[in-house]
Amino acid sequence: MAASRCSRCAWLFLVFIYSLYVVVISEEPTPGNEQHASVADNPQTPAETVKQPTEERRWEATQVDETVPDDAAAANKQDLPVPDSVLTSTPPLKDEFQEELVIRPLHSGDIYASFQFRTVWETDFTRGRKVSHYRLFPKSLGQVISKFSVRELHISFTQGYWRTMQWGQPYLPSPPGAELWVWFQDTVTDVDATWKELTNVLSGIFCASLNFIDSTNTVQPSASFKPLGIANGTDHRFLRYATLPREIVCTENLTPWKKLLPCGSKAGLAVLLKSEKLFHSSFHSQAVHIRPVCQDGPCKTASLELRQTLNVVFDLHASGQGKREWSLFKMFSRTLTEACPLASSSKIYIDVTDNPQEDQFELSPATHLLSQAVVLGDRRTFSVYDLTQQVTFGTVRSLNVLIRWKSTEGDMLRPLLHAERYVAGYGLQTGEIHTLIYNNHPFRSFPVLLLDSVPWYLRLYVHTLTVTSKGKDNKPSYIHYQPSKDRMRPHLLEMLVQLPPHSVTEVTVQFERALLKWTEYTPDPNHGFYVGYEHIACHICHKSVLQVRNERIFQMCFSFNCRSSVVSALVPSTVAMNTNITKEQPLFSTFFPAKEESSYFIRVYTEPLLVNLPTPDFSMPYNVICLTCTVVAVGYGSLYNLLTRSFQVEEPNPGLAKRIANVIRKMRGVPPLVAKVFQSQLIQSVQTHKGRLVCVVNFATVTKIAPAVNYAAPMDAGTSAYLQLR
Repeated sequence: MAASRCSRCAWLFLVFIYSLYVVVISEEPTPGNEQHASVADNPQTPAETVKQPTEERRWEATQVDETVPDDAAAANKQDLPVPDSVLTSTPPLKDEFQEELVIRPLHSGDIYASFQFRTVWETDFTRGRKVSHYRLFPKSLGQVISKFSVRELHISFTQGYWRTMQWGQPYLPSPPGAELWVWFQDTVTDVDATWKELTNVLSGIFCASLNFIDSTNTVQPSASFKPLGIANGTDHRFLRYATLPREIVCTENLTPWKKLLPCGSKAGLAVLLKSEKLFHSSFHSQAVHIRPVCQDGPCKTASLELRQTLNVVFDLHASGQGKREWSLFKMFSRTLTEACPLASSSKIYIDVTDNPQEDQFELSPATHLLSQAVVLGDRRTFSVYDLTQQVTFGTVRSLNVLIRWKSTEGDMLRPLLHAERYVAGYGLQTGEIHTLIYNNHPFRSFPVLLLDSVPWYLRLYVHTLTVTSKGKDNKPSYIHYQPSKDRMRPHLLEMLVQLPPHSVTEVTVQFERALLKWTEYTPDPNHGFYVGYEHIACHICHKSVLQVRNERIFQMCFSFNCRSSVVSALVPSTVAMNTNITKEQPLFSTFFPAKEESSYFIRVYTEPLLVNLPTPDFSMPYNVICLTCTVVAVGYGSLYNLLTRSFQVEEPNPGLAKRIANVIRKMRGVPPLVAKVFQSQLIQSVQTHKGRLVCVVNFATVTKIAPAVNYAAPMDAGTSAYLQLR
């Protein structure tokens, strides 16, 4: 036994020594591993860091950047000493995250800030691929896309109305309230059931009222929307579009939106998203866009792009500061200390196009990095702060960009297109919807595609539809109308209208108000019912980009050919869209990209309408209920009380002298004194019985004074008797 134990201990000791040797060998660093770690920790070499300012001054445009030939790129790659371990062991990049903030000073003194967060994931859900591991892409959205076979998803929550005439065109337009439109894959059999289930799931993810989206506010446009990503075809049977103009955006919607970011709100630009500052603004909009994009130039494989955008406009007077001076701390109550560690790019862009000589405002701290991009057909210049460089934060390791205005003079750019909408008429029976579309271009006309979704309780008279421009009838070249069904679906009206140059086009249609059931009214029916906004899509294409500044025209010519705007509007799948993400471009200029600087796509939204419907007096049921309850309580209650109550005669409280006399009489054995009983309570009648005066009383009262009376006859309870008084 002792020998076997010793042998076992020897074997265990040898195994322990061998395991220690294996651990020590595995922990020894190799030259290849050291080089790989250095490359992973510091992706930018010192040479690249030195070249960075020079590259930034090359004016980054959306499509005009010259690419390096493949031979030259291959030669450069051969010159770089790359370790073999890096080439063999480093896995390809599966996902990438970028963040940027664009700040545009407005001539009104307000300031426009636009956050852009993009996560690109090299996976393709359209092929039925099941993914179980998520790194940067949020798992909640990935499971939704996979379960419901979603090709594209676009959702926005907006508080406030974008004032186009004061602020110009936004980088990414969004209507007031909530907007949701989804492209499903062609493998979905029941689109309506999938759409209903998807809205319920999204309602829980974003803490919104998207569960109120049903068939009564969902439409299927035929020409107004096109896929923003790559798509094999455009079948509008798999498209669903819905709006909730009354949706209120609050902190409960912002919190889940921030949780979708890889770094959350702990690092990077997301630390500026402070709810009490964002919602104390004139305009606030947050959106989520998911679409497939190309991984490379030939677009042989697809990636999934998640783009989160947040646009906010801070009002000069609402801020209470009283002077035209802005900074990151004044806008967001915080400064930047670092970029998101998971972000491959983190930049801040300040629009300095209208400030070439710094005569309008002063930017502090100054930066030597400049970039140029084409946004909405206009070439803009930006000052760039690269947060991935430690030099940006300075010695205090904190960045607080300050914009101090020097002059209040300046010409505001008039937008080419903007629209207004209002309700006319009187009474609660009929009315008229007016839509005004302005084309500010001095000599070029534009075709626009109008989409109008009207609730079923406003019964449209389509024969009254009129379109006038400059006092003349403007016949639409394309009309698609789907009538409504009561309590089932809304009206859908799509028109292609040609806007003459420098004109105002008015679209009017009459309607009749329906009388709802009393259970269909909202809790505040006298506030009114919201009617959705009108959606205007336009693909502006011209050889020269014009800017109108106080009736002065500045023309910038480009040598590009144009496609037909009409074809672009009616055939969404053939619009000249470039979804290639391999080129280095600012995020704010790539959501609606175009292959030509002179061609770009814009959307314009009107304000929602507030319409009063015939409303019954809901106070009358309350009055009837109160009157009925009063009658029942007073009338029937009193009668029931008289029929069921038992009355008893209460002896009045004797005085002090009488109580002392009763005590003495009790000690003497004499019956105590009794209170006088009123005749109306005791005596029922007075009669003569056997020559004596007797009273007929109630037995219930007699029992109270039994010691003071003599019974003249036997009695039962509840019967009258003859009593002889002493």
